[in-house]
Amino acid sequence: MALICAAAWLRSFAIGLLGVVLGVFLYREGFSSTAIGVVIAAGLAGAAAATALVTLHADRLGRRKTLFVLALLTAAGATPLIVHSRLALMAPMAFLGMLNGMGTDRSAAFALEQAVIPGLVSDRGRTWTLAWYSLVLDAGGALGALAAGFPVLAQRWWAMDIGAAYQTLFAGYAGISVLSGLMYLFLTPQVEVDSATAAIGGAHAISAATKTTVRRLASLFALDSLGGGLLTDALVSYWFFRRFGIAENKLALLFFVVHVLNALSHLGAAALAKRIGLVKTMVFTHLPSSLFLMAASLVPSAHWAVALFLLREALVEMDVPTRQSYVAAVVHPSERTFASGVTNLTRNLCWAVSSSVSGAFMQIAVSAPLFLGGGLKIVYDLLLWRAFRHVRPPEERS
Repeated sequence: MALICAAAWLRSFAIGLLGVVLGVFLYREGFSSTAIGVVIAAGLAGAAAATALVTLHADRLGRRKTLFVLALLTAAGATPLIVHSRLALMAPMAFLGMLNGMGTDRSAAFALEQAVIPGLVSDRGRTWTLAWYSLVLDAGGALGALAAGFPVLAQRWWAMDIGAAYQTLFAGYAGISVLSGLMYLFLTPQVEVDSATAAIGGAHAISAATKTTVRRLASLFALDSLGGGLLTDALVSYWFFRRFGIAENKLALLFFVVHVLNALSHLGAAALAKRIGLVKTMVFTHLPSSLFLMAASLVPSAHWAVALFLLREALVEMDVPTRQSYVAAVVHPSERTFASGVTNLTRNLCWAVSSSVSGAFMQIAVSAPLFLGGGLKIVYDLLLWRAFRHVRPPEERS
């Protein structure tokens, strides 16, 4: 478990860094808002494709090997950023390298780890373990976001050319991804699926009841992710940059605080879920966070926008460990890779679709993605409550 968390921390550090600087870097390179949205969408589409492969083949090919290969591909995704490529190369390489502009780890490796971790702990320890895992991810993302201020600080302190500073930053991103991949090679065989079960594999081995449950969950998560794709860290950071002129070093500090709030909220979510249940925790924390976001998109002051955005971030991630735990709880242990893969694949595809048009929405009204994204998430919360409030995981039935 310690190795999984260490590798995940490094991956999240790199993603947190990228989420802050990607949109601003591309803007500095002359990319339009629409082109920035296309690059971010291509990266999320690549993550979706990788998640599909993980869902169908990771248990058979080996979870450790799969995680290692995913890390190497992530490192390769930094190449067009380092060499300052144009859109024709940037988009396909963003796809291959699963370039993540979300600022939050929702990668194929993340989906596979969600299938691995519940098998290492008991039902009663599942939510807390996933909460600590989520805390580790957001702690890495927080420090990564803080490190995103490096290009501006290097320019001011050492008179480094801003382009060279960005090259150094992206080279570090690639190196961190390789290091995280090497850690997976040292995981024990306990993370693998039983060889007989893995040999059967495939969606045909999944029970009809699980397919129905996963299909219902995935359809709801799709709606949530359509809203989330409009709200990637790269786009929100770009929004603060365009709307209020907040520079990269200040954005780095802001998103550092964001990830700290996200990290602490995971433990609060686990404690709250123990008292009121997983579904109630998911809905009753997520819904007000969307209201705060919509309010932030409307206020004219940078200080009010930042304050409302931070209130949103203190709540919005509380559904992450609870959602992961719930998906693992309502299916058989041998079906967890399928359930995690399908639900995460759905989320990635919808993130890619909505993020591809988020830049176009910003051309119409710079705050439109925030308002629309918050509205879609509110609809998701209401539908989730209606559909699953009576479906309890094993630890809540007793």
